[in-house]
Amino acid sequence: MRSQDYDRLYLSPPHLGRHELNYVHKAIEDNWVAPAGPNITGFEADICAAVGVPYAVALTSGTAAIHLGLILLGVGPGDEVLCPSFTFVATANPIVYLGATPVFVDSEPETWNICPERLREAIVDRIAKGRKPKALILVHLYGMPAKLPEILALAKEFDIPILEDAAEALGSEWQQQPLGGFGRVGVFSFNGNKILTTSGGGALVTYDKALAEKARFLATQAKDDAPYYQHSETGYNYRLSNILAGIGRGQMELLPERVKRRRQIFDWYREHLAAVPGLTVALAPEPAGSRSNRWLTTVLLSSPDPENGAPAPTPEALRLHLETRNIESRPLWKPLHLQPLFAAAPMYGGAVCEDLFARGLCLPSGSAMGDTELRRVKEAVREALG
Repeated sequence: MRSQDYDRLYLSPPHLGRHELNYVHKAIEDNWVAPAGPNITGFEADICAAVGVPYAVALTSGTAAIHLGLILLGVGPGDEVLCPSFTFVATANPIVYLGATPVFVDSEPETWNICPERLREAIVDRIAKGRKPKALILVHLYGMPAKLPEILALAKEFDIPILEDAAEALGSEWQQQPLGGFGRVGVFSFNGNKILTTSGGGALVTYDKALAEKARFLATQAKDDAPYYQHSETGYNYRLSNILAGIGRGQMELLPERVKRRRQIFDWYREHLAAVPGLTVALAPEPAGSRSNRWLTTVLLSSPDPENGAPAPTPEALRLHLETRNIESRPLWKPLHLQPLFAAAPMYGGAVCEDLFARGLCLPSGSAMGDTELRRVKEAVREALG
């Protein structure tokens, strides 16, 4: 059948409930449409309750949250910031905004997150070069918790503050503690493809009241406490609108339900694709003590077999076949050290994340998917891989 014979099945579309309209209508009725108002205060309180931290600042994007977080950690021109290579570019772009240099580190194969062994290698080498890293960005990729005990111990040993990028990991846990609260600052994204959305938005969380106040100050154009517009620092227009925060309030009520459904979808794929030759439903099982929100279900294709000489199917071939069935899928993140933008940045390791990129694909994982849509993906994958 032709692709136009099917409705488009997207990778991770927004999934709204009925609660959001209540907050949005109230904002419009009360004329609270600017980046101030009760929905923002309420949304921040909801985030604090979900993450288990005392302070949150609602912002226009996860990228804005990373940018402000790095400023709060003192990152500036000439500094170096440790960062996983296997992540979305928004993790590293704010490092460049500040005139600093990312120092990329390879993944480990169990969680796909930053490798503690390579991380130690990078820290020791940068210090030996007289370039002690100013901060470490810790990412929980595809919602899977990173190896926190080892990474937290390294950060403490070398006195390097952590910015925890939990953009993909709202609702994930380690030792029953929600991700986002393990660094000096944490960040979340509420982009349209995330497990919860405000259409566009983000948040910065922290245990430090002074840091939260500073983030809020910088996010509102750094206006001094004066009866006129006086500015002593560079500020940013990063505060979330009260209308979008209303969407967020309604979405936050649905977090347990959305996590439950994403995990069910992951388990369905793992069961029903188990017999497909040359394919593995990836990022399973969860490491001890971890609980992933399973934001996206990912698969890995087998490497070519040098003995039989037969070419192995590629993620791109599978992606293109899914497109013929009007099913959206996407490659895993292209490692940042392979991006032209970061060609000159230091890199430690690379083989693990390069292999993941070469063999991996993300399947449709939206929480509104039912069994009919899941079976459609399964049949298309089987068609492609036999």
